[in-house]
Amino acid sequence: MTATPENSPNQQQQSTYPVDAENLIGLLRRKEGNWVEWGNACAALQKAGYTSQQIFEETGFEPVQQNQVIVGSQVYTSLVNANIKENMSSSRTDVLSRFQRTGSDILYELRILTQEQRIIATEFIVAHNLDVDDAKDLAKAIKDFARMKTIPEGFSDSPGDIVAYQCWKQARQQNDLQNRSRLIAKGLKLADSQTSRKQLEQLLTDFTVVSQRPAPRLPVYRLEQEEELPRILPVVGKLPLNTEDLKAVPIVEEVEPFRIVKFSGGAGAWVAIPGWRVVMQAEDPVAIVENSDRLPNPIPGATEEVLLIIDRSQRQWHEDGYFIVDQDGKVVMQWFDEEPNIPLLGRALLVLRPKKILDGELIKDLWQVEE
Repeated sequence: MTATPENSPNQQQQSTYPVDAENLIGLLRRKEGNWVEWGNACAALQKAGYTSQQIFEETGFEPVQQNQVIVGSQVYTSLVNANIKENMSSSRTDVLSRFQRTGSDILYELRILTQEQRIIATEFIVAHNLDVDDAKDLAKAIKDFARMKTIPEGFSDSPGDIVAYQCWKQARQQNDLQNRSRLIAKGLKLADSQTSRKQLEQLLTDFTVVSQRPAPRLPVYRLEQEEELPRILPVVGKLPLNTEDLKAVPIVEEVEPFRIVKFSGGAGAWVAIPGWRVVMQAEDPVAIVENSDRLPNPIPGATEEVLLIIDRSQRQWHEDGYFIVDQDGKVVMQWFDEEPNIPLLGRALLVLRPKKILDGELIKDLWQVEE
């Protein structure tokens, strides 16, 4: 059997996205087809309600491997769609053929790029036979380069020159001569233009070290006192009131650890934040939930949920600030050491950590006496 009552998805999820789960699980278990088909199969099973752990137990595909082939297959599909839409050359078809056989790990690293950027990146990767680490560096370089307001002097926007610029920039920040030489050599190998090579060659005689601007510290706060844990209460109105008005007030559901409030029968959620000066001065504040290990500067220690308090009115770049931007339709928080050429959606005012409560029931018990 491919699904027992204990690990099969619930019937509601299956009915909303019907798939031939048995065949898909068999395909994965026997590793039939190629990795693109595996990614599509994993994605279909997850949409049908199977968790990554259930798929692992049924097929042997570990959750991290599922994620890699799912994302990689999505990137591959975007390349195929571009090929069909634009009627690309045989060289582009050769690139698709190469990644159809292997390369889920490489295409996974290109997930942060746009469709057009992925096309350029894959052609460059194949032409220079880059490995997954080089592909990751290339993707980051292209993404960072696209956000610059102007193209640096001596470089172009070709993928080789983009990598050469990143190598040039990093080499100038290196005190270690061996690392500096390695970066220069890499840049010279991949550079497309003579002007970019000239910029790198100048570093062979100019050993001036340009200090790297360190990322600023995140403004992290933690709730410390029980009194700082506010409660949001629905206001019925002022007496005299009709009984129906009282009954019409929705039930309030609090979601820990920040007591985020959801109203039954309504959309959206609300959370109360202490009236610190930085919060009170915000013109258009909103809250976003994130995990502490996914911040631009991850918070040391155990992973916990944090609240990002964002002021959407602050859209002017500053080197000491962290900002919210759009990345392929997703909201991400980043720090920019130079003014980017993309719209800023708001500035992070603070990162709020939850109150550490050893026993949540203790504070509710009036008969407990502190020793």
